[in-house]
Amino acid sequence: MEHAGVTRRYPETPLVGVSGVVYKEGKVLLIRRGSPPGKGEWNLPGGLVEVGESLKEAVAREVEEETRVRVTVGDLVTLGDRIIRDKAGRVEYHYVLIDYLCQVEEGEPTPASDAAEARWIAPEQLLEITLPEPIRRVLKKAEVMTHGFREGGKENGGNDGST
Repeated sequence: MEHAGVTRRYPETPLVGVSGVVYKEGKVLLIRRGSPPGKGEWNLPGGLVEVGESLKEAVAREVEEETRVRVTVGDLVTLGDRIIRDKAGRVEYHYVLIDYLCQVEEGEPTPASDAAEARWIAPEQLLEITLPEPIRRVLKKAEVMTHGFREGGKENGGNDGST
């Protein structure tokens, strides 16, 4: 989705993007990007925050727009950036990226918006797909955060109510 007045390529300021780390039955929800940057790469579902939208609202909207899966947004996983320079060294893309754990409410992955494909990926399949290294690091951190929840038979999504 292109946002009115926002220039993604060669931006004047960094753009704020959000992603959802969504697990179901030990698999993670990923999309194959249908547009640059990263066209053809697998990634977490997400996109830009819109004016007036909270970060968690943006995550829920973007995950549903790209995959048709409705989620409840939980805890923050990571905060980072992605800066891509062109051959001349100019900043072509600059994103501040915020990743959140999410819990599935309903729906099965169906690619939509700028996602060319959307599906549940098993851990052993992660080694077989083109996945940017920063996304692998996000998934490793999310796995550490959710290990106890999934070991206990629960899906992730944040606080288990014990605090």
